[in-house]
Amino acid sequence: MERFVEGNRAALQEHVRHHQEIHVVMGNEACDLDSTVSALALAYFLAKTSPAPKATFIPVLNIPRADFALRTETTFLLREQGIPATSLIFRDEIDLGGLHRAGLLSLTLVDHHVLPGTDAALEEAVVEVLDHRPLERDRAPGCQVTAELVGSCATLVTERIAQGPPGVLDRTTATLLHGTILLDCINLSPAAGKVTPRDVACVSLLEARFPELPPRDTIFEALQAAKFDVSGLTTEQMLRKDLKVLFGDELALAISAIYMDLETFLRRPSLLQDLDAFCQARGYAGLVAMTISYNERNEPSRQLAVYSQHETLRSTVCRALEEATMPSLHLQPLLSPWSCLGTYTQGNALASRKKVLPILRAALGGPGVTGGPEEEVVPPPTPMNSLVEECPLAQAVPPLCPQDVLERVSRIAAGQPPGSPK
Repeated sequence: MERFVEGNRAALQEHVRHHQEIHVVMGNEACDLDSTVSALALAYFLAKTSPAPKATFIPVLNIPRADFALRTETTFLLREQGIPATSLIFRDEIDLGGLHRAGLLSLTLVDHHVLPGTDAALEEAVVEVLDHRPLERDRAPGCQVTAELVGSCATLVTERIAQGPPGVLDRTTATLLHGTILLDCINLSPAAGKVTPRDVACVSLLEARFPELPPRDTIFEALQAAKFDVSGLTTEQMLRKDLKVLFGDELALAISAIYMDLETFLRRPSLLQDLDAFCQARGYAGLVAMTISYNERNEPSRQLAVYSQHETLRSTVCRALEEATMPSLHLQPLLSPWSCLGTYTQGNALASRKKVLPILRAALGGPGVTGGPEEEVVPPPTPMNSLVEECPLAQAVPPLCPQDVLERVSRIAAGQPPGSPK
């Protein structure tokens, strides 16, 4: 896998130069860990097994390179497996439209099956779809479609590879698929309502073939910790990491999930200037920052900050949140450092962004929201160790450093007791 990824850029340039077919495998625009690993693993498998040697298979990450730092769980897992970001090809580094017009492009979609309107011209280049969602549209007869309701698209990729020639699956690919399925399926917890028997079977298959894979709890906790580690991000990156946008009459309101407590967030240097620059650069009339953090007993806490230089909009949004009854947020105002920022403690910690978005949408009177699908989920009766926003395990996760977790596993494997000197 590592050599395959490192050779992608040279292979792409070579095929463009010689006017040869380029088969792109691409995930969705969220470009989460599932989309990324599914694209990498399936492209690698196709390159190893395809009977059409004239084509080169190129996995493409469907975001600009500048956004990759926001996918912290992905950067962590690829780095741990020795796959440098410099070897990856991002959407802003390949002209898919130009390749298609030149008659060179074949396109396989993983973890989605409907291209956005801006990519409508690429539809006729799609030769295969691999997705774990219900189909929203039919495909041309010549397009191979696999759409199965499993917890992770990586499960479908694993099944595909397992059905192929023996020896294609290597340890790096197995590690990527294994971690991705565990993260997507909340460590195979039935309480999450995401895992299926096929997900469990694929995790077991990977562990049987590669017994040296880290224990499930270990890799899940490391990936969870990495996913919500914002320590190395700028304020602008933190606001973009988990962003949705609501549209009202001639205005747009940004809603960002922030994975730290509000007091820490407000202490960031030049925060007010950063908020203003973020909104101005993207044409947002205002911003709602929804923070989530955990105390020493791993109990969740949510807080809200409403920013806008437009007093009327700010008052409208604040009033809607304060007066909401479905659900009631139980807001308590906090002393704000600036008049353009309203701040609150949210007493109802179970009211995630999923629950708050309809309140804001009604306040704006707008048509909808962009930024990815929202899922309606019922929280489980007991807390779980997950910090997945808007999933049933939006409860507590221990404060972990992913590097520490994996180091702990290495020490155990080496026969050293926990806490022993290096």
